[in-house]
Amino acid sequence: MKQVASLRYGVIFKKAFSQPDVFTAFVKAVLGIDLEIDHVETEKSFNPLIGKVDLRFDLFAEDVKNRIIVDIQHARYEDHYDRFFHYHCAAILDLIDSSKSYRPDVRVFTIVVLTSGDRHKKDVLTIDCDPKDLDGNGVGEIEHKVVYLCPKYANENTPIAYKEWMDAIQDTLDEEVNDLSYHHAAIQKIFTTIEKSSISPKERADMIEEYNRAELARKEAMESWLEGVEKGRLEGLEKGIEKGKLEEKYTIAKGMLAEGLKLETIAKLTGLTKTEIENLQHIDHDNLRATRELLDE
Repeated sequence: MKQVASLRYGVIFKKAFSQPDVFTAFVKAVLGIDLEIDHVETEKSFNPLIGKVDLRFDLFAEDVKNRIIVDIQHARYEDHYDRFFHYHCAAILDLIDSSKSYRPDVRVFTIVVLTSGDRHKKDVLTIDCDPKDLDGNGVGEIEHKVVYLCPKYANENTPIAYKEWMDAIQDTLDEEVNDLSYHHAAIQKIFTTIEKSSISPKERADMIEEYNRAELARKEAMESWLEGVEKGRLEGLEKGIEKGKLEEKYTIAKGMLAEGLKLETIAKLTGLTKTEIENLQHIDHDNLRATRELLDE
């Protein structure tokens, strides 16, 4: 067993996958594409900005020869589907600045790794931008694609090509891996790269900071939920009390009606409206008629 830093932390994920040979091996497994790159950018941003948000890509690489851009996003957000599709679109829009048409000769792929699980509990989800006919057949016009991977839900039906990668990522989350279970050289290199003994003081500080931010967010979410539960409980009690008071007024009003008091007097004494009291009269008459009909039968 090997003691490693968890790939749930952004600083560790980037440390592992920013190595060009690891990056290209992962892309080959997921997309089936052979990239030719010698550098992977971290915290990539565009200048000038695309839109009004300063986007930051965790890992970004461009294969100039084969005209391919791939960005890998390490995700721990509630809105990861919308967020990273927005990032994907921004990367496409950036190409238009240097293109003579709306069809740049570059393919853009985004791989999102969801290390914290997901509400849909799917191992692999994709957004394929190619236009399709009513039978779901693509026409090969647009090759851009987004792939969402959730290692937590990898199973026997997950494509073999990248199941080992997903298992390895998931295996690191408890900070201990059985490295002998993995055969891919690039995965072994990841384990060596993120071995606890190789983590720098700066990287460790970043991990602690990220952990504290996540804990704070979790506690705030829990407090908000508890406040909502308490608010609902108090509102329920108030409604129950109000309902009890109203039913007590109805009971008193019925007694006064039985004694022959005028509607105006009952309204003044109980606080009910004349309409409410008249409705009580109708209810009582209806009940009396129904009782008589039953006796007649």
